Amino acid sequence: MRLKRNSSENSIFFKRICQLTTMKVATIVIFLVSLVGLNNGYANAQKDNQLHKIYHIYIKDQYIGAVSNEKLIDQHIEDKVKKASTQYDDLSLDTPDLSVISEQVFQEDTNDEDTLKKLDDALTIKASAFALLIDGKVATYVKDIDAYDETIRQLKLQYVSAKELKALDAMENNHKTLPTLKKNETRIVDISIKQSVAGLTEYTDPANVLTPKEAVKLLTKGKLLEKPYTIKKGDTLSSIAAKYKLSTSKLLKLNEDLTDEKSLTIGNTIKVAELEPWVNIELTKESIKSEKIEHKTIIKKDKKMLTGEKNVKQKGEDGKKLVRHVITEIDGEPALEKVITQSVMKEAETRVIVKGTKEVPSRGSGSFEWPAEGGYISSEMGYRWGELHRGLDIARPDGFTIKAADNGEVTFAGVDGSYGNKVTIDHNNGFQTVYGHLASIDVEVGQVVAQGSKLGIMGTTGNSTGVHLHFEVSKNGKLLNPLNVLK
Repeated sequence: MRLKRNSSENSIFFKRICQLTTMKVATIVIFLVSLVGLNNGYANAQKDNQLHKIYHIYIKDQYIGAVSNEKLIDQHIEDKVKKASTQYDDLSLDTPDLSVISEQVFQEDTNDEDTLKKLDDALTIKASAFALLIDGKVATYVKDIDAYDETIRQLKLQYVSAKELKALDAMENNHKTLPTLKKNETRIVDISIKQSVAGLTEYTDPANVLTPKEAVKLLTKGKLLEKPYTIKKGDTLSSIAAKYKLSTSKLLKLNEDLTDEKSLTIGNTIKVAELEPWVNIELTKESIKSEKIEHKTIIKKDKKMLTGEKNVKQKGEDGKKLVRHVITEIDGEPALEKVITQSVMKEAETRVIVKGTKEVPSRGSGSFEWPAEGGYISSEMGYRWGELHRGLDIARPDGFTIKAADNGEVTFAGVDGSYGNKVTIDHNNGFQTVYGHLASIDVEVGQVVAQGSKLGIMGTTGNSTGVHLHFEVSKNGKLLNPLNVLK
């Protein structure tokens, strides 16, 4: 272990030379006065004037003392470093705060044992390590620059695979551009730390030096930062402390004016502390996806068509486009998505619907049209199988559209037991008609329908032996034979 010297040694040595010069002048004067003295006295004086070297020890600005032999310091430091190395065998240990200044003296006046004891008490062994700085502040220490690089690598590996990271590093080092993205392909284009990250070599307590794995955990877990919290109704000291994972005593320490629950006032602000990561990992991806272009719908009005009637003039169809996105994630969570480019592969086709605006009177004429497209009566009104058959059954039509027998307002449109899908129309003149067993219904309750307008499709829902329409007519609540009112 080589001992350190500083520039003040020259200054001290210069002073000692001056002192020596003064002493030599004094000796010459004494010698001239005592020229007649004995030769043996002269020899003794020469012996007393012989120079000796001593070694002053400093730890920073603190003076420890002096020893007679530099090797005593070397051996003492070597023993202490060797002892510390048993605990920190993979670190480079040293005594950076120690300085030794030599001095030439005529008399050795040192207490080596006492000085070495003081040195032992004051001397601190430190490790040469690599400080990891986040935004200019030391966050932690690792062994060396290789451990620093591994820490940064492991931070990134929390969000990408080793293969992906290797490819990104190779691309950056070789200044290569990525090939053109393929359709429906997503890839990572960059991963970085949002904060400014740097490092420098300095000495620290060996206990502060972490492995890359330990450093990643510390940087991810973060530091405890104070922040304001506004007291709300129902808050207690314990509930606030639990919310921020603090002990109640820690919360009270942060807020000296808080003493008990009574000191909490709704609307007041207190201090809390919350862990905030030292670093945030920003991941950038790009993708090209085929996306649909939703078609528009245009409604056109036709005065010749009855209100409630509509006709799809143009079906409409979605288009397709190829879109390139850039997606940013912070610590694995989506943060931003931008569309960079897009190209239309297929234009969307507008849907065109024509709706009637001609008003339909809700009051019927009292004259009823045939409610189906042709067909024949497969069962008349009357008793059948021991019970009353309440209307006509019409089967085997030319088409399956069921039509309103007269103008009126829909009062029921849905499922009704044995009728299956059923529509009921009130003609607002005392008459009411019922249409049963429909496969589907095209009207809704409250809708005003015109005579001959479509109500739905003939079917066999409910209690039915085949595809047909069950048709009923009543007036003022009394069933009528439909054959007596149909044209």
